[in-house]
Amino acid sequence: MRQPLVMGNWKMNGRRSMVESLLKAVMADIGDLFGVEVVVCPPYPYLGLVMDRLAANSTVVCGAQDVSAYTDGAYTGEVSAEMARDVGCRFAIIGHSERRTLFGETDAVVAQKFARSLAADLTPVLCVGETTAERDAGRTQEVILRQLSAVFKECGSSAFERAVVAYEPVWAIGTGRAASPEEAQTVHRFIRDVVARQSAEAAGRLRILYGGSVKAQNARELFGQDDIDGGLIGGASLAGADFVGICRAACIG
Repeated sequence: MRQPLVMGNWKMNGRRSMVESLLKAVMADIGDLFGVEVVVCPPYPYLGLVMDRLAANSTVVCGAQDVSAYTDGAYTGEVSAEMARDVGCRFAIIGHSERRTLFGETDAVVAQKFARSLAADLTPVLCVGETTAERDAGRTQEVILRQLSAVFKECGSSAFERAVVAYEPVWAIGTGRAASPEEAQTVHRFIRDVVARQSAEAAGRLRILYGGSVKAQNARELFGQDDIDGGLIGGASLAGADFVGICRAACIG
């Protein structure tokens, strides 16, 4: 059985006081959860603070919101996968739709970042998904196949043996809209089938998260689908009670 995974992507939100209070709220209620892996991804300046607060609590681990396609060198403003791992990150979000659309990251650049994460012993969380226009044109599977294929081209057939995929329909992020559980399941099944063409073993173990306006109210039904193994949570991860509610919905048993 694949262990459910819930990741909180804080994006560019927070100040020190907010980080302190949010972590306190989450950690106060998450200790009794069974069978779910929980990750928080704060902005880079707060990684050290978050690590310190989580040091005595193995229930929650830390991830990076992005990493560079480079290792070291004259790349002002970049943060390498090796640096993120060095300060204690275990996961790295790769190719989030905001990185692709706002910052122009191509499939090739995303694949390079994925490879760098693997090399640094970080678990890459590859985000894939279609825009509203692509969805309306019936191109969802075409877009996702292209995004996955770029990673296979860069990393080979074993690319997803140590990775996570997050399906984030761009049309549902921050809009309050969400794919129905059945719609999401169809896409998740497609992703698993694409990976299975390269490695059936990797596909069976691969955790595929849903990342489109997940809330405590809809999480249980979404996570109850056969191929949805948890969630990549944006706005709801900034409210302790909401985030813990989503984590509870993912619990095994």
